[in-house]
Amino acid sequence: MTTGSAPDLTDGFHLLVDALKLNGVETIYGLVGIPITDLARLAQASGIRFIGFRHETSAGNAAAAAGFLTGRPGVCLTVSAPGFLNGLVALANATTNCFPMIQISGSSERELVDLQRGDYEELDQLNAARPFAKAAYRIGRVQDIGLGVARAIRTAVSGRPGGVYLDIPGAVLAEAIDTATAADTLWRVVDPAPRQLPAPEAVDRAVRLLAQAQRPLIVLGKGAAYARCDNVIRQFVETTEIPFLPMSMAKGILPDTHPQSVAAARSVALARADVVMLVGARLNWLLGHGEPPRWSTDAKFIQVDIEASEFDSNRPIAAPLAGDIGSVMAALLGRVRELPIIAPTTWTGELTERRAHNDAAMRKRLAEDPHPMQFHNALRAIRDVLVQHPQVYLVNEGANALDVARNVIDMPAPRHRLDSGTWGVMGVGMGYAIAAAVETGERVVAIEGDSAFGFSAMEFETICRYRLPITVVVLNNGGVYRGDEAPTSGTDPAPTVLSAHARHELIAEAFGGKGYHVTTSAELQSALTEALASNGPAIVDCELDPAAGTESGHLTSLNPKSAVTPPG
Repeated sequence: MTTGSAPDLTDGFHLLVDALKLNGVETIYGLVGIPITDLARLAQASGIRFIGFRHETSAGNAAAAAGFLTGRPGVCLTVSAPGFLNGLVALANATTNCFPMIQISGSSERELVDLQRGDYEELDQLNAARPFAKAAYRIGRVQDIGLGVARAIRTAVSGRPGGVYLDIPGAVLAEAIDTATAADTLWRVVDPAPRQLPAPEAVDRAVRLLAQAQRPLIVLGKGAAYARCDNVIRQFVETTEIPFLPMSMAKGILPDTHPQSVAAARSVALARADVVMLVGARLNWLLGHGEPPRWSTDAKFIQVDIEASEFDSNRPIAAPLAGDIGSVMAALLGRVRELPIIAPTTWTGELTERRAHNDAAMRKRLAEDPHPMQFHNALRAIRDVLVQHPQVYLVNEGANALDVARNVIDMPAPRHRLDSGTWGVMGVGMGYAIAAAVETGERVVAIEGDSAFGFSAMEFETICRYRLPITVVVLNNGGVYRGDEAPTSGTDPAPTVLSAHARHELIAEAFGGKGYHVTTSAELQSALTEALASNGPAIVDCELDPAAGTESGHLTSLNPKSAVTPPG
């Protein structure tokens, strides 16, 4: 009696890695543990780069930033339950910001979770993720791994991008399957984000409205940056001579020094514009919901968005343009070349005059060099270094650190600025910086408030472990907004006060990076220049006046005050 040879088997671990590689995934950001440790090992052995973090939220933030920078979904890998929940914070933020991202998490077995039998890290992760993601899927059989990966990729990048959760129970990862059969279950997704052309009548409607405008304005959002159609946007702006206002992560689509940029005249441009074209921007809180007094009561809006349900979300949209931004802008450019539209010189002259006035006031303020340092002269020193390094990627978070840097530091190139975005989330800095360095190979400067840095500071060990060319500049005024608030009672510090004279640069030294402590703008400029030249990890602790800064930065109106005076 003879027996046949044993079947050639593979398992869910190998199949998932094969599916990701087949679809072009080159990097996974994550943190290992039960039940996904072997998955990370196999991914690394297969040639996928695995970047191991100290906290899942930072890993998820890195995956989200990778999605924005590449246009392909960044992948985050987490363990079950608490690790999944940590990653979910970043997944929700990615969805809000329209960044394509996939969070893959191991999970407990369904028969145990569904009957609440108290399994290890038991949690119904699929239903927990659904309210916070664009979509959530669970793979219940090893032969469905290829299908699950394909669904996740297409969902993450098609239409309005967002975060997708992919749940894989540990038993599915360990499940064996015949290798030949398994190969037939995998495929590469074709054209995951197909073009969506605008309706010709919608294009004509928008062009007619622009032709009637006396004070037109184009607002560029980070969706326009993500769309990677910089040339056609620039041609449209320059052909029509319409002033443009870039939102913070859209800076650089056209250089901030472009003569049609009205970033320095933002308030007047918004308040006076009569026809506003939103390109990849939403009338959310960042634009005052489109409402007076920020905007004119009679302003009419044109909106370019791939998601039609976004139209009329705050103000009536007179000319909705549904489609991908590249296709819509190309169609608009074609029409305005047939029917020339030129912005009235009375309007452009008014904004040019206001911009020159505000630029002069900013130059005067930046010329001051107080000691201890304030935000403006510290950021002037950083600006003077970065202007010599236009390919450096800038990550920025904080309250005053974010608001002032956005106004002081010009961006010469698109998709080179990453900040706290639509949710205004603190703690994204180190994850975003790591992704920018890994995905682009370029140097990164992260300008952090001392409070914001504290959310993810331990990831500097990750930066050092992988020897990434990241310099972190901590604008350290010893407080959440400022460090000089007196306590209302007792001996505990006030709620906004952090450790005075903290030496953040010692974190760099602890993990093998370079550390600098500076107290003047000249020292800051010298330290940043040296750190960039080293092409390795560095922290520059920049000691500011504890009285520097304002509560909530530019968002004081969103921070309500108690009507009751605290006891004194």
